Amino acid sequence: MAAQQKNSEWHPSEDGINFHTRKWVRPEDLNANGSLFGGSLLKWIDEEAAIYAILQLGNYRVVTKLISEINFEASALQGDLVEMGLVATHFGRTSLTMRAVVRNMITRRRILTIERIVFVSVDEEGRPVPHGFSEVTYDRDRMPTEHPQTGSINLGSR
Repeated sequence: MAAQQKNSEWHPSEDGINFHTRKWVRPEDLNANGSLFGGSLLKWIDEEAAIYAILQLGNYRVVTKLISEINFEASALQGDLVEMGLVATHFGRTSLTMRAVVRNMITRRRILTIERIVFVSVDEEGRPVPHGFSEVTYDRDRMPTEHPQTGSINLGSR
């Protein structure tokens, strides 16, 4: 009964995480042991972190600068659902630092934590460019309004 009570206290917003994406573990995501391949999970995290950075920094041109130590605590199996959460922890002049937590929605166990993922806002030549933000946005108010390759399509007029 105590284990049931503990599980019922689990909440999607624990750890201060405020951005959630869910993935279904499919056969192509498995390693030779039949569990979630770490490389697949890291690809998912990097992609979601890039999207989060784009929305926070208002620039389609963001690059991964650093991913700190990764602490794998549990795994997932085929058919499991995993939830990825990100939270901005620091705005630099050209960068955004965030924290990631991934957990298995079926077992309710934490799969991994990454304390620091750093993205940098860059210009057309790949040079760091100031973004001018210091706080998290929960709206899409910073969504870039021009196509990143041509700059000619104003997405704000749709």
